[in-house]
Amino acid sequence: MPYRFSRTRGAPLFRAQKDPSSYRILLWMFLILAGLWMLMQLQRDDGAVKPLFLPTPTPTRTANSFLLEAQAYFQAGSIDDPNSEQDAIGAYQRAIALEPNNVQAHVELARLLTYSSSLLPTVEERRARLQEARTYIEQALTLAPDNSTVHAVYAFVLDWNASLAPTAEERQNLLGEAEQAASQALLLNPDDPMALTFYAEIQADLQRWADAREHVERAIAMAPDLMDAYRVYGYVLEAVGEYNAAIEQYVKASEITPNLTFLYISIGLNYRTLAQKATTKRVADLLYENALDAFDRAATINEALGIRSPLPYIQIAKTYSQQGQFFVAARNAEKALKYDPTDANTYGQLGIIYVKSRNFEGALPVLKCAVLGCSAAENKEATGNEVAITPLPLSSESVAYYYLQYASVLAALDMCSDAIPVLEQVNQVYPENPIMQSIIQEDYAICNLSR
Repeated sequence: MPYRFSRTRGAPLFRAQKDPSSYRILLWMFLILAGLWMLMQLQRDDGAVKPLFLPTPTPTRTANSFLLEAQAYFQAGSIDDPNSEQDAIGAYQRAIALEPNNVQAHVELARLLTYSSSLLPTVEERRARLQEARTYIEQALTLAPDNSTVHAVYAFVLDWNASLAPTAEERQNLLGEAEQAASQALLLNPDDPMALTFYAEIQADLQRWADAREHVERAIAMAPDLMDAYRVYGYVLEAVGEYNAAIEQYVKASEITPNLTFLYISIGLNYRTLAQKATTKRVADLLYENALDAFDRAATINEALGIRSPLPYIQIAKTYSQQGQFFVAARNAEKALKYDPTDANTYGQLGIIYVKSRNFEGALPVLKCAVLGCSAAENKEATGNEVAITPLPLSSESVAYYYLQYASVLAALDMCSDAIPVLEQVNQVYPENPIMQSIIQEDYAICNLSR
């Protein structure tokens, strides 16, 4: 057992004894000083005394923390969750609410809103989203008029707005503005990869293929980890019919941001185009299978993120329909409808699939919902969804084909008095479109009428 030294009780301490009163004086002095210190700490500027035991202040989040959160959501593919603000768009908006003059937040949000427009099902929703993007990027221009990336993203936003312009004249005007913005970005910084990328995209939309290719290849050489550059390169190659090469670039973009569903939609669309051009059924079936895999990947990502988007299922339905598998196509279109039973566009897609399978009786009510709208009772009888549907305005060629398909079904079922007004609507809006005019003439012939 170790030896411990201890002092024997009562043994002398060999030091002088102090007066006990000196300890009391020191104690009182300490208490008085402590009290004065507490009064000083508790006293407010307005003379009031703060209560004791206030909770510890919660650290205030910075705009930069919201930017990092938004970027993480973007990488994860959680761009726009309609049921929650816990997504990339919401995080950017919170950053701007905290710092209204934060240029980076405005620029990144405008870019994201533009991309997210491709996930929306109707032309009207996409236009509204793109207009929102334009508002944010124009605010950024006011804050930083000499920033090359601001001008680059402004060009990107204008270019995508141009793609949905209701008239050819407006489209050309927007493309002209977009080209000016991209040129200004390159003037401010000739080596800005984002400026090179979006300049290339605009050149592609202006059908200047060589110029587009040159600029996007420069962008990739300067920023080999920029998703946008690979996406645009894929877009340029797709536009000139190099579909296999386009798929390679879209795949590279998806490897950088593996949870962005619109990239898989692009991959699937290119595979489907190759399938349509295939010279043998075996090759076509393999390519259709690749397309379905890409669309399924988009659907799986959405499911994992809790995003109820009908878009992948619509593309799956179209693919099966092109293969002649109308039953499976209809099932997927019906699933898309369950994800968003209020979207008139999906009713139009389902109606066209029914027509291709020669189910005219099934096609008629769903096409009516798309073209003329339908009451909740009518919709419940047609699809089981008890919601009223607002009709699609005749504002794009894709919608015009729903109108024509509806009129064709009416004509085929000998309901010409209902078909003719629909045909006349399309004729007034698209009098110079040869394909639409051909369909109109055929339907008039079915109804034994001449024009």
